[in-house]
Amino acid sequence: MGETDVPKGEVYHAVEGGNGELGFYLVSDGGRTPYRLHFRRPCFIYYQAYPEMITGSVISDAIVTMCSMNIIAGELDA
Repeated sequence: MGETDVPKGEVYHAVEGGNGELGFYLVSDGGRTPYRLHFRRPCFIYYQAYPEMITGSVISDAIVTMCSMNIIAGELDA
């Protein structure tokens, strides 16, 4: 099967996932492979707010807060 060059440019496309928006950002330099490919995972974005959410809380509140966020640990690996 022959390979086709992809046009130069960039595109962002998002779909609704179980935990929020799952986005894909693709940049092409006109070759056959992407110049850049980035995934926007919803749990990674939500987890960035965690320190502010638990400031001033006790440890038991911090645990309950994290559980309520429904974090998927595999999405936290950037």
